[in-house]
Formats: sequence, C-alpha cells, structure tokens
Amino acid sequence: MDSSSGAARSRELEKVFSRTRKEFPDPLKAQVQGNLPPWLQGTLLRNGPGKHSVGETSYKHWFDGLALLHSFTIKDGEVHYRSKFLRSDTYKCNMEANRIVVSEFGTMAYPDPCKNIFSKAATYLSNVIPDFTDNCLINIIRCGEDVYAVTETNYIRKIDPHTLETLEKVNYTKYVAVNLATSHPHYDSAQNTINMGTSIGEKGKTKYIIFKIPAVNPEKEKKKSCVKYAEVMCSIPSQGLLSPSYYHSFGMSENYIIFLEQPFKLDIMKLATAYFRGVNWASCLSFHKDEKTWIHIVDKRTKKTLSTKFYTDCMVVYHHINAYEEDNHIVFDVIAYKDNSLYDMFYLANLNENFDEQNVLTSVPLCKRFVIPLQHDKNAEVGTNFIKLLSTTAKALKEKDDSIYCQPEVLCEGIELPRINYDYNGKNYRYIYAAHVQWRPIPTQISKYDILTKKMLIWEEDHCWPAEPLFVPSPNAKEEDDGVILSVIVSTDPEKASFLLILDGKTFTEIARASVKVDVHLDLHGYFIPDEK
Repeated sequence: MDSSSGAARSRELEKVFSRTRKEFPDPLKAQVQGNLPPWLQGTLLRNGPGKHSVGETSYKHWFDGLALLHSFTIKDGEVHYRSKFLRSDTYKCNMEANRIVVSEFGTMAYPDPCKNIFSKAATYLSNVIPDFTDNCLINIIRCGEDVYAVTETNYIRKIDPHTLETLEKVNYTKYVAVNLATSHPHYDSAQNTINMGTSIGEKGKTKYIIFKIPAVNPEKEKKKSCVKYAEVMCSIPSQGLLSPSYYHSFGMSENYIIFLEQPFKLDIMKLATAYFRGVNWASCLSFHKDEKTWIHIVDKRTKKTLSTKFYTDCMVVYHHINAYEEDNHIVFDVIAYKDNSLYDMFYLANLNENFDEQNVLTSVPLCKRFVIPLQHDKNAEVGTNFIKLLSTTAKALKEKDDSIYCQPEVLCEGIELPRINYDYNGKNYRYIYAAHVQWRPIPTQISKYDILTKKMLIWEEDHCWPAEPLFVPSPNAKEEDDGVILSVIVSTDPEKASFLLILDGKTFTEIARASVKVDVHLDLHGYFIPDEK
C-alpha cells in the first residue's frame, strides 16, 4: 500500500472508530434490497462503543467508549433500525459533568465527582479493589426471559429488547462472589446461563468461579430476576494468588467446562493503586511469555476439576469457538495469539495515525484445535501421545511429572469474532463464521470456514467494515449451515449507506441487505431474538 492509499484508509478508520455517533431511538425503516427469507422474523440486538468523547475530554481506547445499543427488527419483509445509548450510571455521571469523570479500562479519569457511586471500597485486600464501571458495551446476553447488556465487570444492565430502554442495574457480587465476569456466557440444554468470574477474596485467595443462572425463576415471580438465584457450580484456585489470569470467554461441551488460565495476568496490587498512581487499569495487565497456559477441565456432573494437569505453550485467547466430546476425548477450538499486542493496537492514537506503519498485526490470530484425553494410561512412557482420534493432528504428550502437554492442530489463520450455529454448541460441528483479518486487526471481510474440507468462503466489499457475523438457523433445518448470516456493515463510502447484510448460510452469497441512512457504529457482539410463533 502506497502512502496516499494509506492516508486514505487512515481517514476511513477515523470515521469508523473515533467519531461519536448520535442515537436514533425511534424506529427508522430501512431500504431492503433482495429477498428476505419469509421465516426470518425477529430482532438483531448489537452492542459496542459509540461515544468516545464527552465535552472536551476523550477516551484513549476504543473499548472504553460509552455503550451504544442498536437493533434491526425484521418483520414481514421489512426492517426497522433504532439505536440508543445505554443509560448506565457511568453515562449519566459523564453527561451531568459534561466530561469523562468515570474511569474505564484504558482511560483513568480525574477527579471523579461520582466517587460515592463508583469508588466505594470493597472489603477485599484491605479495601483497595476499586468498584468498576457499569458501561456495559461488549455483548448482549439472556438470563431467563430477561435481556442484558454486559461488559467484563461485576455489573450488567437489563434492557428492553424492543425499545432499547435501559432498566435496572444488577450486581453479580450480591449473588456470587465475583469482582469480574466474562461477557460470553454459555447456555445449556435447559437454557440455564453458565458463566465464569474472578473472585478476589481476603488475604489474596483468588479463585475462578463458575456459576449458573437458572432459566426459570424458581419462585415464579416475574418481578424477580433469575440472576438473583445464581448458584456456584465450581471454583478453581488461581495459580497466582495476586495475579489471576485475564480471560474473555471459556468453552463448554455437553459434560465439561474448559477454562484456559493463560499467562496474561492482572496484577491485583497494581490494580489497587492505579488510581493513586495515575495509570489506567490496562497497565495492570502483563504477559508472561515464559510461562505455561494451564488447561482446566471441570466435570459439570461432579462439579470437580479433573486431577490431571494439562497445559500448553504460552498464548493469549479471547474467544473460544466450540467444544465437544468424542470417543473419550474433549475437542475444543479457540482463536489464539502468541502475545497480548492486540489490545494495544486499539488505542485510538494507534488507530488514527500512520496507517502504513502502525496497526500491523505482530501476532496473527490462529484457529487452534486442542484435544484432551479423558482416559489415559498413567504408566505410559514419557512422550506417549494419548490422542487416538484420526481426525486431528493435535497431540497430548505425557511429561516426566505426569502432566500432559497439549500440542494443538492449527486449523486456519486470520479469523476473529468467531460464531457458530449455536444449536451445535457442545456437539461435533463443521462450520465457523468469523470476521476475517489479514495483516491488520480491523476486519474488512467475513468468512465461512469448513473444518472438514479446510476451505474458506469470503464476503467483502470496498469501503465496508463488517462486524461479527451471527448465524440464524432456518426452521426445521436439517444441515448445520441451513440458515442465514447477519452482519452489520459500516460503510465509509459517501455514496453508500451502512446496512444489515444477510448472507445464505450455505453458499455465503448475499441474499439481501437493509440500508439505513444514519451514522451506524461498528459494534462488538450481539444476540438474535426470534419472534415467538
């Protein structure tokens, strides 16, 4: 890419990432091109940062922006769009002050007139763990019949999925002892919500908590959230008492939960003193390149962790794809990086300047398949490979101390924000839908990867910036890819509006798009709610 084209692309990136968006709370009718499947009825909810400046102050990192919810409602061949900022306590406090006064992960704010709300000292580690933001900008999840906007703190915000109105604030900590929680829970066959969080207890006894939120309120009182009935399934002690692993997601098969304790760690003492030292919370994370990644396997039936120690090389994983069991093995797939450089690339200063020289991926995302043997001969010789599956080259090798080193198979590279047909979660599956990146972290394509044939289908269009693709199965589907892909596309072409893209799940070809003449923001994750039949 020459300097002129690099400068042009930098201007496009600034439009995508830096510009503060407006909200459109009233439904706007989209212009539909093509033919929407008549069975496709429901609402696509999406979440992501939409406001990166307040008054004369600006956030430093893209992931810090104030949450902007938006939705595409599909009904009888028509599509309506709306968007609304999450009215979190963080949002209200910033708006009242007309400046950023609540700290986010990559931006420390001073002074904080809302400290009576946001800086209440917790009882952990001599009252030094900060109370975090409720700017829930990462994902949309379901707990029972309720829908929530979530981030990675202990706070979630209930929303109205139809109007995008912000409802009550829920604090996980009141029901399970977690200070942080993932924004990527799983749903089991009974539609219970399974999630993980980090508990920082007294005297530095840090552990990881796996908890379940029932799908049905046991007291059958509509006014009571199912979150209030959360129960701890299992806890895993942290390898580092004051340096727990950072994690963004986890895996779940039919009978097991897979947790990667990776050497990307949060220093609790640094976190505790960050405000006084004038540094952001992100600076309290560090990657330890010489340490192992520990693989913890929890049996959901016994609620205990398998005693065998499984590990692999150092890596950073943000997104698990799927996990399933086959012939006494657990197979799980992840998107892995060799280091933690991805986060730094999303500082706005890096996104908006010198496109040619910066934002080049130093760690390409690799789709890796790991296999865990559930049964193995403890008397086997050192170096024995316990994997008996013929469908993979992944290995599990016995070490001298009886631990097992897991060597993955690399399925493909360059994909991120992976989604699957969730009907196949925990089952042997074939297709991955993902944003596709090449040598920069910002996707310009979306892809369908066939694990069996190793082939990949690509959708792309000039001046288009796709969000995470989401698969919606067709009614009475007989094959895994029988359905459609939904992705919100941000257009930087002044002659072309942004749009909701609808692709055929099998052929990966466009069947329709719904364009809206508003300044649509690039989102992170979301959820599709089908209309009730």
